[in-house]
Formats: sequence, C-alpha cells, structure tokens
Amino acid sequence: MEMNESGDQSLRAKMVHWAKNRRFSNIKANLEGHETPTAYTKPGEDVPYIPDATGVKLGIKSYFEVAMKSDDNERIIRKWKLLSTLAEMRNGKLYLFAPKGHKAFVMNVVKERNLHANVESI
Repeated sequence: MEMNESGDQSLRAKMVHWAKNRRFSNIKANLEGHETPTAYTKPGEDVPYIPDATGVKLGIKSYFEVAMKSDDNERIIRKWKLLSTLAEMRNGKLYLFAPKGHKAFVMNVVKERNLHANVESI
C-alpha cells in the first residue's frame, strides 16, 4: 500500500508542521525547501537509511517518520529500529506518524518489536 510521491510529500509537510508547532528547531527534512537529514548505513547493506525528518528540542535530537505499510515491511522495520536506537542513545524520541489505515499496523510493529516510539495520527 504505497503512497504516491506527492501524497508522501504532503504527509512529510504535515509532520514538519507538527514538529514546528511543538517548538522543535533545526528541523531537517527529506522535503523540498529543507536540508536533508544525515543518512545512516548499516553494515552489510548498500542502501542508506534517511530519516524523513529530524529536529532538536532542548538540545535533544529526535527523529520523525511517516509510518506506512509497504512492499518491503522488513526494511521499514529495520529503519525504525535503527532510528529508535539512535534516539535512545541521544535521549531523544522517535515519532512515527501513521496516516489513516496504517495506525494499527504501526502500533502492532512498535509493540511486537519493542520499539521506543511515539505513534501519532496524521
């Protein structure tokens, strides 16, 4: 259940707006008009993981992802696990933004994989 690029961009824009409203600063987003967040590569994998967005609040970095089912759920879950671990190491948080129809899937993954993440509806 992939979303087209313009729909994905719209969701990322809503997510960035959410972060700005909650006083996150230095927001980097995988979105036109914003600086792209740092890419992370796991050993043994060629394709880097790029967070949808990052932001800083009170000096603590957090990660933001639009969370949806996809054709490659395992890769997405590995990305969330990586971002969850990075956020924990920095005392930050991982925020997963689930569009309508995807929230149950996201909540289930967070619970099953014991991810430290806040799930928000978008």
